[in-house]
Amino acid sequence: MEATPQAMEILFNEAMLIERTQHLGVGHYERSNNRLDYANGYKPKRVKTRIGELDLSVPQTRNSDFYPNCLEKGLRSERALNIALSEMYVNGVSTRRVSKIIESMCGTSVSSQMVSNAAKKLDSALNAWRERPLGKIEYLMVDARYEQVRVDNLVRDCAVLIALGIDDKGKREVLGVQVSLSEAEVYWREFLGDSQKRGMHGTKLIISDAHSGIKAVRKAIMPGVA
Repeated sequence: MEATPQAMEILFNEAMLIERTQHLGVGHYERSNNRLDYANGYKPKRVKTRIGELDLSVPQTRNSDFYPNCLEKGLRSERALNIALSEMYVNGVSTRRVSKIIESMCGTSVSSQMVSNAAKKLDSALNAWRERPLGKIEYLMVDARYEQVRVDNLVRDCAVLIALGIDDKGKREVLGVQVSLSEAEVYWREFLGDSQKRGMHGTKLIISDAHSGIKAVRKAIMPGVA
């Protein structure tokens, strides 16, 4: 799966803000003899990526030609960032992982408070995407792959359930992802039932392998679907 544009925007905006703070020598509203410059708002910038257009806010400074290096560096490493954000969607947002990503983008160490702020915003964005309302999905494609996931402080092989949908206009999107202990019927029922609660309707066809769990759930909660 791919990361959401909103999560990618947050990652870039937070990294750029951190880089400006380090350039200034102090926080935005702090008074200090170590201050090297002053913040001066933001400049909007739209960039194209493989997951869509990102609307970014590039931090400005008052008395210098500051430009965040992390922007170009991050765009060059877009594929790696996409993978990292997708893994955080599945495994959860961790401050350690966010710290590693932002430090790689900025090329320097980052304070724990800055990392914590970025992690909270990322977690909120991914949760909003996970719970977003759905609409008419004519074709539903479901599959599972097994990944090593940390569960209760233990690393174990889990089934990552994935649902992709095609709406009545032909648009394809990832509807949801869920980490489950297996592909048993109970987990597919929970996963697809959640999609229905979020508004998924009008499904004509389910495309999947012949797993017994999927077949049982289709008969139980989508009896009219082929």
